[in-house]
Amino acid sequence: MTTHVQVHHFPLFIDGQWQPASSGETFNVYNPATGEAVATVAKATAEDVDRAVKAARKAFDETDWKTMKPKERARLLNAIAQAVVANAQELAYLEAISSGGTIRRISSIDILQTVDLFQTMANIVQEYPFSETLPIPPFPGPAHNFVWREPIGVCAAITPWNLPLMIASWKIAPALATGNTIVVKPASYTPLSTLKLAEIISWFVPPGVINVVAGPGAEVGEALVRHPQVDKVAFTGSTEVGRRIMALASETVKNVTLELGGKSPNILLDDADLEIAIPGSLFGVFLHSGQLCESGTRLFVPDRMHDEVVERLVALTKTLQIGHPLDPATDIGPVISKRQQETVLSYIEAGKREGATLVCGGHAVDVPGCEGGHFVAPTIFTNVKNDMKIAQEEIFGPVLSVIRYHDVEEAVAMANDTIYGLAAGVWTRDVNKAYAIAGRLRAGVVWINDWHMLRNDAPFGGYKQSGIGREMGKYSLDAYTQLKHVHTSMVPELEKRKWYQVLFSKLGAMRKA
Repeated sequence: MTTHVQVHHFPLFIDGQWQPASSGETFNVYNPATGEAVATVAKATAEDVDRAVKAARKAFDETDWKTMKPKERARLLNAIAQAVVANAQELAYLEAISSGGTIRRISSIDILQTVDLFQTMANIVQEYPFSETLPIPPFPGPAHNFVWREPIGVCAAITPWNLPLMIASWKIAPALATGNTIVVKPASYTPLSTLKLAEIISWFVPPGVINVVAGPGAEVGEALVRHPQVDKVAFTGSTEVGRRIMALASETVKNVTLELGGKSPNILLDDADLEIAIPGSLFGVFLHSGQLCESGTRLFVPDRMHDEVVERLVALTKTLQIGHPLDPATDIGPVISKRQQETVLSYIEAGKREGATLVCGGHAVDVPGCEGGHFVAPTIFTNVKNDMKIAQEEIFGPVLSVIRYHDVEEAVAMANDTIYGLAAGVWTRDVNKAYAIAGRLRAGVVWINDWHMLRNDAPFGGYKQSGIGREMGKYSLDAYTQLKHVHTSMVPELEKRKWYQVLFSKLGAMRKA
């Protein structure tokens, strides 16, 4: 499939307006399927970050945005959802030509998930306990006590290149729902859909509430995290970068939410329905060419089923069509860049060196009409040991490690033997057995007879080095609010107040005398 794409230009989005970078510099965004430039984007500097943060600060401090009633905020979130629907075609196109995600997936999952997210936030915010009344206690004395949840302030969101629209929305929607303002730094590979989303949102919010600054993470991202007027940082990306962000945020003790890497275990029990489990496991690892942090990259298979499972995995994998993301027939698109392609292929070579058996894929793919693209064949290894590099490190590519196990105890032990704890899965006909295993898996989400099924009203986040905090649902609103306790004494007499009795008891006795 050959396409000729018009190159578009995107400025920065600051204070409700499109603005050039202070340096006047731009950078190119490339289609990973062809290597062609599809857009130029203004390259932000630390000065631009400062402008964006100050715009967000002003919108938070000097407008009534933060005090908007939940019902009105819900109306606004629903309006944004409808505007995303109205602009779905453009958003999907921008996402596909920059991220390499297939148009079939983006249209049927990403856009719908984004719309549903804003609608879900609209429903949740109306029921959210922004104010709670505590019971009147006997100690330390009668009083009215309230717990208020208030917006944190200016939020910084740093988002990855794999699912730019969805993951930006995971941060933007709860920030808006709770009355915060936000500055988003999208990945340099994929800023287009985020910039368009910011424009859409700006139609409904005061200037400065939503801002987007694109540019290199080392300069723009770090300037944003370190900025003294930023109150919270939300980041999705690698664990390595997450550690760096924690360190920088600690300089000013910022609130942080981190959704980081994964090496998710997928356990096939001996009673699994292979008609569902085989394609389900491949969906779990090969969706978006394996470039999803929750991908099920380690498949644990019982000894007695191993050969049959591998045979069926390989046969079905070979039916997947690799092609241009804009072709609706494409099942597998490219990885994001030449660099990422080389990284994935280097892991494949490492697997061979360590003694794993390559049974499918394992090489770059040339796609007619996509010369210059970065494609990797869906790859399956067997004879993988759980301590091998390909079983322990996040590859972020279409590579599946099949690992044998003797009994469930061994499978669970190996599943948990990782620094990560983002997701896990179990395939079985016995749901009660699956629940028992789910309780032993150290992961933030466990899918049973399914994979990648994220709900906008359910929490998403990881254990261990897969992150801190949760996104989506009411749990994400917790992450974008801070607690305030308000106490009002109901004791009218001075002498009956506990603090008076503790510190001024002698004075009280003298007054009585």
